[in-house]
Order: sequence, then C-alpha cells, then structure tokens
Amino acid sequence: MSETLPLSYDFRKIETLWQKAWESSSLFQVSDIPTEGRKTYYVLEMFPYPSGQLHMGHVRNYTLGDVVARYKRAQGFEVLHPMGWDAFGLPAENAARERGTHPEKWTWNNIATMRGTLKQLGFSLNWEREFATCQPEYYGQQQALFLDMLDANLVERRESWINWDPVDHTVLANEQVIDGKGWRSGAPIEKRKLFQWFFKITDFAEDLLDGLQKLPRWPERVLTMQERWIGRSEGAHVTFPLVKHSGPLAEHSGLATLPDKAIQDKAIQVFTTRPDTLFGMAFLAISPDHPLTQALAANIPALAAFVAECHQLGTSEEAIEKAEKRGYDTGLRVKHPFMPDVSFPVWVANFVLMDYGTGAVFGCPSGDQRDLDFARKYRLPFRPVILPEGETAAIFQIEESAYTGLGTLFNSDFLDGLDVKAAKAKAIAELEKRHVGTKVTNWRLRDWGISRQRYWGCPIPIIHCPHCGIVPVPKEQLPVTLPEDVTFDQAGNPLDYHPSWKHTTCPRCHSPATRETDTFDTFVDSSWYFARFTAPHASTPTNPKAANSWLPVNQYVGGIEHAILHLLYARFFTRAMHKTGHLDKDEPFEGLFTQGMVNHETYKDIHGQWLYPEEVKRTGNNAIHYTTGEPVSIGRVEKMSKSKRNTIAPTAIIERFGADTARWFVLSDSPPERDMEWTEAGVSSAARFTQRLYRTVAAVANSTTKEDYTQDVSPTWGSEKALALRQATHRTIVAVTEALEEFTMNVAVARIHELTSRLAEAEKTPTEEGMALARREAALTLCLLCAPMIPHLAEEMFSLLNGHSSATAQSTVTDFAATQPWPQPDPALLVASQVTIAIQIMGKLRGTLTVPPDTDPETLMQQAEADPHVAKFLEGKKIVKRIHVPNRIINFVVAG
Repeated sequence: MSETLPLSYDFRKIETLWQKAWESSSLFQVSDIPTEGRKTYYVLEMFPYPSGQLHMGHVRNYTLGDVVARYKRAQGFEVLHPMGWDAFGLPAENAARERGTHPEKWTWNNIATMRGTLKQLGFSLNWEREFATCQPEYYGQQQALFLDMLDANLVERRESWINWDPVDHTVLANEQVIDGKGWRSGAPIEKRKLFQWFFKITDFAEDLLDGLQKLPRWPERVLTMQERWIGRSEGAHVTFPLVKHSGPLAEHSGLATLPDKAIQDKAIQVFTTRPDTLFGMAFLAISPDHPLTQALAANIPALAAFVAECHQLGTSEEAIEKAEKRGYDTGLRVKHPFMPDVSFPVWVANFVLMDYGTGAVFGCPSGDQRDLDFARKYRLPFRPVILPEGETAAIFQIEESAYTGLGTLFNSDFLDGLDVKAAKAKAIAELEKRHVGTKVTNWRLRDWGISRQRYWGCPIPIIHCPHCGIVPVPKEQLPVTLPEDVTFDQAGNPLDYHPSWKHTTCPRCHSPATRETDTFDTFVDSSWYFARFTAPHASTPTNPKAANSWLPVNQYVGGIEHAILHLLYARFFTRAMHKTGHLDKDEPFEGLFTQGMVNHETYKDIHGQWLYPEEVKRTGNNAIHYTTGEPVSIGRVEKMSKSKRNTIAPTAIIERFGADTARWFVLSDSPPERDMEWTEAGVSSAARFTQRLYRTVAAVANSTTKEDYTQDVSPTWGSEKALALRQATHRTIVAVTEALEEFTMNVAVARIHELTSRLAEAEKTPTEEGMALARREAALTLCLLCAPMIPHLAEEMFSLLNGHSSATAQSTVTDFAATQPWPQPDPALLVASQVTIAIQIMGKLRGTLTVPPDTDPETLMQQAEADPHVAKFLEGKKIVKRIHVPNRIINFVVAG
C-alpha cells in the first residue's frame, strides 16, 4: 500500500460511512418473488412495539437475527430480513390521555426514534418493506382477512364473561387484573357478560397439537408450554343426578322454599380426567358462573353475595390458584354414579372455572391438594383411594398432603387392586354401561376473544343494522379507518361517543345503522405480519406466490414471554389463511430461537427511589450518587426495566463505544439462550478487542499485498510456523461455521479471539517462508468470519486489505465484505501434520512418539522399541503381542 494505515480506527466515522454505502447500494433488498434457482432464507425477529426507546434486549434480539441473515447471505442464500412495527395498543391510548397528544403522533414519533437506533446498529434489514400495523394499508388487509375468516365459519359473536373495568370502561385481559383491581385505574373489576367477537381457534385444537411434532427446531420448553396450553386430556363426562337436601342447612339457605320442579330430573355434568378416583369423592363443586349457581343466587342473597366476591378474583387460573379456597354450600346434593344410595353436597367454589370442562368438578381430597384444602376447611369427610407402592391399606392415611402419584386402587369396590391406567379404563366402561357417563376428549384451549373496547386498534369491519342484524362491511369499502378527530376527556372507548364515526348506512337495506366500535385485540395484528412482509404492497392480504415462496420463516428470534399466545395465534392464523386461500402453508415458523434477557444491577438512593446507572458512581463494592455524593444501595441484578430504571440506552453505548462493540458484547458474554448481565467491564473489554482486531489486520495490510494471497502454491507450502497459522485459520473456519449453524454465537466469538491472537503472534516472524501468504489469508478470513457479527469493522478491514482507504473508497457491490462468499476450509489443511502416539506397556504410559499421521505400523513399532525410556521397561521382557490403534496408541503386551 502507498500509505501506512493507522493502528486504531474511528468507529463514529467508519460506521456511518459503511451504513450509507450499504443503503446506497440497496445491498439487502430482495424481490417479492425470489430469483429462480436461488436458495431462499427468511430471517425474522419478533415485531417490536414502538415504546419510544430501544433497550438492550432489543439489541440482543436483533443482533442474533442479523448474524443469521448475514451468514446465510454469505452462504449464497437470497435472504429476506424485514422490519416493521406492532403499532396499535393501549399504551399509546394511555399516553394520549396522560399527555394530551394523539396516539398516532405519539406512535410515529416513537417509531422514528427507534428506527434511527436500529439503523445506527447496522442491521441488514429490508427497510423498503417496513410497515406499521396502524397504517390503513396494513389493517385494511387485516379487515379483509377477517371477512374471509367470517365466510369460512372461523369467526363468531357470542355472549361471554369478561373482566370489566368500571372506571376505564373497557374489557381487561386476565393479566391486567391485579388483586381484583384494574391494573391502570385501581378500581375493583366487575364480571360481566358482553357480546364479544371470537376466532374459533378450537376448531384447530387437534391440528395445533399434532403440528408441534413437526417443529424439531423449536425449543423443547416452548413445545411443552404450547402442548400444555392446548391441553388435550382424555377422560369422561359423568352425570350426577341432583337430589334435594331437606336438613337444617337447606332450611337456612332458603332452598326449602324452592319448588321440587326446580331440581326434578336435573343433573350436573362433570368432566374428569380421573374417573378411577370416583370412589374418593367428598363433594361436587360448581363455578360461580354455572347456570345452576345463577338460578340459585336469584333466590338466595347470601349466595349472590358470595358470587360477587368470587368475581373480584379475576378469571386467570393463576389468580384463582393463589386465592384462598372458599365455597358456599347450596344445600343440594347429587347421587354418586356408582353408589345410587349415596349422595354428596353441592358447593359453589371460587376455584372452579366455567370455561374449562363443564364448569363443575367432583372433589377427591385424597388425590388433589386443592380438594384436600377445601375438604379440611369445611370438614368434609373423605377416604383415600390410591394406595402407594409399599403402603398397607389398613393403615394408609392422607395427612397434610394429597397423594398424586401412581399406585393401586383400594376402597373402590370393583376397581380394587387395579393400577391407575386399568382403573380408568374400567371406570369409563362401567359409566357407559350404566348410562351415567361417556368417554370424551377435552381441550384446555378456548376460543380467542378478539374484541377490545378502545380506540387505538384495528376497527372490526362489521355494521349493526336494526333490520338486517350483523352485516359485514363490503370489501370494496375497506379499509374502515379510524377517525382522527377523537378526544380522550371521557372514560371508555372514544369511538362510542364520537359524534359521527359510528353512524353509517346498512349496505344491504340502506337503513341507518351503526358500526362496530370494538377494535381488534392487538395480538391479531402480530399474528400474520410475517406473511404480509413477503409482499407488503400487495392489493390483497398476501401475494400467494410470494408468501408460499418465502414461508415458513426459516429462523424466528424472540423472547420466551411470547412462547404461548403470540406463537399459538400465529400458528392458528397460518391455518386460517390456508383455509381461506391466502397461503399453502400450515406452520409459520420453521425454526425458533428464544434469547435470554439482558440484566443489570439495580440502584436506590437514600430515599428509596430507583436510580439510572448513569446516576451512580461505583467504587469497588460501594456506590454513590454522581450529583449529590450520597450513598447508593446496590440491589439485585434483574431484567432491565423502565420501572426499576436499570436500563442502558443503546444510543449511549453506540456514542461511547460504537455499534460493533455493542453487537460484539451481546454475542460474546454467554450462550444466547441464557440471561446475560450488562457490565461496564464487559463492554470495555469488547471495545478493546475490536481495536486490537483492527490493529492486527491493519498491520497485515501495511506489510502485505493482494498478490501475497494469490500465489499458486500447495496447501502445505511454507515454513512450519506459516503452515501452523494456515491450519489454525482453516480450523477456525470450521469451528465458526459449526457455531453459527448451532446458534452458539459466543463460541464463534471465542474462536475468532483465538485466531486473532495467533495472527498477532505471527507478526513476530514476518519473514518466515510462506508467512506473508499465511498472515494475509488469516486476516482476510477474520474479516469474513466476523462480518455477520461486527459488520462495520469487517467492511473497513476488508477494504484496507484490498488496498482502499474507507474515506476515499468508491465501493461497488463486489467490494463489500457483506457480498463475499463464506470462507471454505481446505481439507488438506485440516489434517494434522504431526500426531502424538502414546506408547504403553501393559496399558501403562511409558513414552510418546511425534510422527506424521498414518505412519506405517512397522516403522512405529521399531521407533517405539528403540525409544530409550521405553526400552528400559522392555528390558528382560518378552513381547507377547503388539497392539496398534492408528494415530493414537501402541501397546506392548509382555511376559517375564
């Protein structure tokens, strides 16, 4: 080269330069229809919500995806790697209320901020495909999909129980009910019945479960979580005839005043997965929302009050599981299906869910801890029915804990002596024989309620006509757009009290009608975006040819927190889009990787207020406030969150250390599926390495030329040290390739560290025969191997090795490191030039030989016997047998 290169680099200058060069060359754009004959690869990170600032969890997520995208592009794939925004949602509406702004303005401002940070990080994204779900061009196609699904009988509207916030006037998801109160308003929630729109996801329950077997590249724990959520269970529906109790309790409860016809010929149906334990029954419990409960509560004020208390728990299984188990004795009893002369009390219990099974359970305290706690609380007698192995029936008792394991049946009449599996089968057969039960398959999965009473969401394209009823909006009238002139000075959904938006005309009879004011659950928006990315400007929801060419997504990357609902809904949508003709696929994501969280220490000042890391000065194990000098308490290392202020802004890291340093650190600290801790020392170490790598490669560029790498020589040409460096280079190619294929990016980082050290060491002997070739080959290989991880620095080093200065380079596409093919190892350089053979006598190590691989066995034996140290142990011994393990061991069996 004509000039000596500096041995440090200005990351602020070169990162901006290479980002502009990539953009001006349209380097990462692809067509909707892939090039014929090219291999395709679709990489996607989970949709970001535009909250205002990227956090380091985003950086880790998108860096992992970008490594895959760049690596696959280098391998010759045509890569689709898009980006967009999950832009609807309640946070924007809350911001509008709290800050006096419009949700749309708040959202687009946040998108601009986050987009800028993403571009600073140098991700190889197809920016021309960018869209936000709040754009009519997107949600209008979503409305068209909804109408197609409605025509395919995958949508229905029905009355259902919901959590209602009486202050915010909206439905709350189970997760938004905290201690019986609305998460935002703090008001006690109410259980109400409202008409809601549902996607009939249960129509695909069995297919969704079976499909999990076709996803070998999904994490096992995600598959398990999905399987449990879908919840296929084999059991029986059991009929328990009602009988009226005439004792004092019935008189007290008011049941004595009910006419006999209220319960005559009535029965309660129960679904159970354990019909083998029916002889252990102690009570029957029904949900507070069971029709029988509602009928009784209409006449019994005390029961009505109890139901109202139950409704304050919310509807989530977690909330119900944590609550104290409480019940109300109705005074009714039911006959036992196997013992017609025996009856058991019917209780309304706060732990029974109406939307699972039939809303009724029979309690078997000996085999279920919840039932045991309930029976103990209300002093209900019971008997054990499963005898653990090694226990004696005459003395076995249930004490503080229910027994949930296997064993044999006892105290169970005709089931005695059977194991659990056999007892289940026999119990079901007997139920069917007596016409009091049937074998059934039940599913935990429930239909997906998609109605939300808020403004900032996709309008549901339905019109309510007083004459025609429910009328779909004609497709030619789509999109149904949101009005911009809304106010948030009242509680509830602004669409309900907008002066004109909801008033329209029925498209069938042309009478005055009203629009549906509920908007879609935002999970709908993110359940099909991966398909829209394949043709984001299509005039229909998908271009089927494009979608079928690119899908399924080859590698999906995102957090474990979306392991159930988002992934399940996306799997449902793919099947629904197949049924409605928009796709020929059933699964959306071929491979899934769930990255770990990014954690940081937490800090509090003397007043107990959370502090940001930049407000804290660490001195050893202590900390003080930068401004006040007051002591700061150091808390636990926890997931970065705005609420605890333990966040690190990527922009601050980029400004101080550069984007490549941020990328290198999130890849190098730990396996990507594990949580990682963000530390100042770790980031500084990553920054030092990037500078060291640049210095090492720049030194090679200063002392070699392109011709040093183009010599026509044999793979093993050169001095021993040159050959060793070339072998290390080609072994690193293999190791990094394997690491990236296995998603162990931290291992790839470690191997690149090692080769950098080898190359730096080789600078001490630059005149060795073949060393110029070996050094330049190693430097070029390092550029290409690290290009998916630290792309700006890789481009800079690649440019320098090709005789350019990045400040003046007029690069074409072929000049980019990003367009170079992935390095291929030379098999001749992967074979060791020397191997060490262990020499044993009677299995004990007595010496070693260093020889070329595959040396003739006879030669090895002669050299081994001639070795002075080995000969000493063979002296006076007769060699009975010579054993040779190629390239590893020689063992002499001796006698005497």
